[in-house]
Amino acid sequence: MTKPTIAGIQQVGVGIPNVHEAFKWYAKHFGMDIPIFEEAAEANLMLPYTGGKPHMRHAILAINLKGGGGFEIWQYTSRKPEPCSFELQLGDLGFYCAKMKTSDVKGSYDFLKSKNVNLISEIVKDPNGNDTFYLRDPWNNLFQIIKSDSWFGKGMQLTGGPSGMVIGVTDIEKSKKFYADVLGYDTVVYDKQGTFDDLKTFPSGTQKVHRVLLKHSKPRVGAFSKLLGSSEIELVKTLERSPRKIFENRLWGDQGFIHLCFDISDQKAMKQVCAEKGHPFTIDGGENFDMGEAAGHFSYIEDPDGALIEFVQTKKIPIMKKLGWYLDLKKRDSSKPLPDWMLKALKFNRVKE
Repeated sequence: MTKPTIAGIQQVGVGIPNVHEAFKWYAKHFGMDIPIFEEAAEANLMLPYTGGKPHMRHAILAINLKGGGGFEIWQYTSRKPEPCSFELQLGDLGFYCAKMKTSDVKGSYDFLKSKNVNLISEIVKDPNGNDTFYLRDPWNNLFQIIKSDSWFGKGMQLTGGPSGMVIGVTDIEKSKKFYADVLGYDTVVYDKQGTFDDLKTFPSGTQKVHRVLLKHSKPRVGAFSKLLGSSEIELVKTLERSPRKIFENRLWGDQGFIHLCFDISDQKAMKQVCAEKGHPFTIDGGENFDMGEAAGHFSYIEDPDGALIEFVQTKKIPIMKKLGWYLDLKKRDSSKPLPDWMLKALKFNRVKE
């Protein structure tokens, strides 16, 4: 069996009530201003997570050329996307807070403050003593801004794309094993219990939690590995209350972080690995899923608490839409990084404010 490779976090799925408003906001405030694809179509392959019925949706995949993952901004159009019916608490189960990288924490803080963004903390220290801060977007999604020295191209803001996720879990050891064995996050940066000053502004943020930060020891490889860069996963288990599932009684695609997607090289090999690790595919979208301007093979598994992990083997993306230049990755060695100049040509697709 060939071994699948992971190029990095390709994107974070974000369920939104208005896809175009969200694209403009993320472009202006995070520099996520290059749309890879935009498509309105029927979502008919996610039936186990959409109430057994297909639904119409509108989606935009946006990236920041400075590096990091993208956002798949996703909106139901055949039904009203539901927000969470309760206030999310620290430690609730699933994707709680997306990590966004920056070259300058204070510079990003000052910029976002000048734009009247809902900053829910001052600049604070994380458990490793690094500067960080937290904010909410207009749809109540949480983001953490973290320092990074890993960059790719030029962008319009100090921030890059998403480079990790804070995830609420019920069993730290079980989740550590999953994210290490399946996704390669095998290095423990810190493993601490207690109360934390950087979390105190969250609902239930003054309660005791078990908190583990994971990184990958091996560099990511693959066509988009230089663009996507390194990433981290932070697991949080509440120690003082019973957590609730973030998507309790709601559909995938409703408001919030709906999935965490990884760009991979070999779906067949990944399917076998996931089955052997006890996390079989729950969705296999087939080899030729077409998203209009892009195409690929996608699949889904669940983490130990049911949070959805997506794998995408990219087959086609537009490089310069105006000239009709589309990159066919089926004809390339998917384990080798694409030339920098080729990906940097995506700048010609940038949407200016």
